[in-house]
Amino acid sequence: MATITKKELIDRISDQTTCKRIVVKRIVQTFLDEIIDELGQGNRLEFRDFGVFESKIRAARIAQNPKTLERVEVPRKRTVKFKIGRMMKEKLQEAPLDGDLLTPVGDSSVRVDASNR
Repeated sequence: MATITKKELIDRISDQTTCKRIVVKRIVQTFLDEIIDELGQGNRLEFRDFGVFESKIRAARIAQNPKTLERVEVPRKRTVKFKIGRMMKEKLQEAPLDGDLLTPVGDSSVRVDASNR
């Protein structure tokens, strides 16, 4: 399984279009910045067939340090939930499975911790 960087995606888009790399880079970065801004404001972003990004607040809780078994207070924090869209789900179902490279997921959503911003 390969990791594709933003730079590689920008290069691909630039090669597939008549746009210069610097223009594509500016557009992609602006797009990503807008997503971050909207999620930061608590808004929901819906991209038909691709998926939905939602900002969620995780409640404060008591956790346990696995090494020391000490109880630790975890403050409430904002996270981002992504729910996969129809077209992406279909595309992933068509993709060949490469042995143990894929980890089974209980549902079609992924949580991303946004507290480190």
